[in-house]
Amino acid sequence: MSQLFTPYTIRGITFRNRIFVSPMCQYSSNDGLPNDWHLVHLGSRAVGGAALVMVEASGVSPEGRITAWDSGLWSDAHAKAFAPIVRFIEAQGSVAGIQLAHAGRKASTEVPWRGGRPIVAGQHSWQTVAPSAIPFRESDPVPHALTISEIDEIVEQFARSTDLAKDAGFRVVEIHAAHGYLLHEFLSPLSNTRDDEYGRDRMLLTLRVAKAVRERWELPLFVRISATDWAEGGWDLQQSIELCKRLRDLGVDLIDCSSGGLVPHAKIEVGPGYQVPFARAIRAEANIATSAVGLITEAKQAEEIIASGAADAVQLARAFLRDPYWPLHAAKELGVDVKWPDQYLRA
Repeated sequence: MSQLFTPYTIRGITFRNRIFVSPMCQYSSNDGLPNDWHLVHLGSRAVGGAALVMVEASGVSPEGRITAWDSGLWSDAHAKAFAPIVRFIEAQGSVAGIQLAHAGRKASTEVPWRGGRPIVAGQHSWQTVAPSAIPFRESDPVPHALTISEIDEIVEQFARSTDLAKDAGFRVVEIHAAHGYLLHEFLSPLSNTRDDEYGRDRMLLTLRVAKAVRERWELPLFVRISATDWAEGGWDLQQSIELCKRLRDLGVDLIDCSSGGLVPHAKIEVGPGYQVPFARAIRAEANIATSAVGLITEAKQAEEIIASGAADAVQLARAFLRDPYWPLHAAKELGVDVKWPDQYLRA
């Protein structure tokens, strides 16, 4: 019996299987508002049988976006724009989730297919912020080091976006604390050289955000982390385990275990399932549910991750871009009888 296709319940929300759509930026929004592209992109993955369909990293403020074309969730208009997309996802039997994010020093950039470099002037640029005035690359604009009052404002922005997620009908919220964006920047000693309380306890901002979100959100709460910077002297797995223990105690339900993204010179040992050991270690040592992500492409590979106890769910990204119906095809390969949409039964 396939473990990949067993239901999974968190806080009364049941996921029909253990296959989640990882947040993937589409760079296709106007003023942070989702549109028909997002309805079709996200909706097709729900039709394809994913248990959780997660919206891309969505800025908690305009300045929190990676690019001016990212989605956001900072106003009632954004919640209203997401609501029909959420309804469609849920009508297909999937759970709709959203990843709340602040890009920090990696914000104000061009979209990847136009080079992805920082935009330093014009309507699509803005002043980036960070824990310390250290740019991502030496050639990048220097970010503004946040003041205490500005940090407080960002915590409130995450809380406000959580309320808006509820208004839109989402049933999972994920806090983005990975890939070199703002919360990860506070975690790593390579980007956080502050001498105040946020430097003495580099986990403080992530914990404050998690606490603020949990106070306003009764449903499943995930946090995505980079389990290691893949760089000497940086954030590492042992620090991640300690952070996850503290997040667990605040009521976080699941850790989405990714890695890297903080520094451009990271030496990443990439291979199939290369981040799965992080999910396994955090699950075992922090006693919290985890999802595994990163070069998970084959049905038998995903099955083994769940069956071996390495993680409670798998998150697929590029595999879902190549095949929106990956779960349906995986079920056939694993000999699992799942229901196809009625409209597709002829196939």
